[in-house]
Amino acid sequence: MGFLKIAVAILAIAGLALAVLTVWGYWRWQGLTQGLVEQLDAARLEPRPALFDTRELDGLPPVVQRYFRAVLPEGAPIIAAAEIEHSGRFNMGETADAWKPFSSRQRVVMHRPGFVWDGAIRMLPGLSVRVHDAYVAGEGVLHPALLGLFTLASLRGTGTLAQGELMRFYAEAVCYPTALLPSQGVRWTPVSESSALATVDDGGVAVSLTFTFGADGLIESVRAEARGRTVGGQIVMRPWEGRWFDYRVQAGMRVPMAGEVAWLLPPEEGGRKPYWRGSTTLLRYEFAPKWP
Repeated sequence: MGFLKIAVAILAIAGLALAVLTVWGYWRWQGLTQGLVEQLDAARLEPRPALFDTRELDGLPPVVQRYFRAVLPEGAPIIAAAEIEHSGRFNMGETADAWKPFSSRQRVVMHRPGFVWDGAIRMLPGLSVRVHDAYVAGEGVLHPALLGLFTLASLRGTGTLAQGELMRFYAEAVCYPTALLPSQGVRWTPVSESSALATVDDGGVAVSLTFTFGADGLIESVRAEARGRTVGGQIVMRPWEGRWFDYRVQAGMRVPMAGEVAWLLPPEEGGRKPYWRGSTTLLRYEFAPKWP
């Protein structure tokens, strides 16, 4: 009985310690998140024009024109910022699959383009990895931390990391589609009858993505030929794609409410590797002010 009491006491102490660390980690992580969001908003500019005019579609590839006509009504307000919440599963395995449930909140600003993704991936009951994935003022950020306290990696900078995060911003722009308009800085060139290349330069951070459109005119997938993948603490360049589903009307616009993101690895590395599957649980927009 003595050993049993000791074991119970140890478990109780361990549980209490975990609870204290969890609360401490939560508040610490909230502070770090708020700091990133403040940096994001400090670089914010209001977009111009304030309203969508179909005349700006003149000269675009036909498949791109069809897309904008399918998702945006004439006179739709231009999105200035967005709040997005997701839930789903995240694949934590570099080689073998290890899917874990996650939830996240994301702040997105259109000008200067950027976002802060604050995710919580549940590894075990009561044990989560908090993750910041962000593009802020031309810099990429990747910071996972166990319980929000114990850093597993900390990357921030320009170059390949920033390019990868800017790619994510524009791949996800199907959820805030006015960001893909030519008036908002995107250059479109035709690839085929069902695809087009979008190119953007944000203060020297330049990216190109290929968007593929379905028979209904909506974006089905987006692909980058080379995006930085973190493997063993190193960044290696690999093809990458996002697929989008379940389009619904939000604030008068048609946007996807579910998606999947994957690395397109060579056969010797396992082939196509999905790592994010999620659904949007909240989508709220801030619109550009109507200038006189």
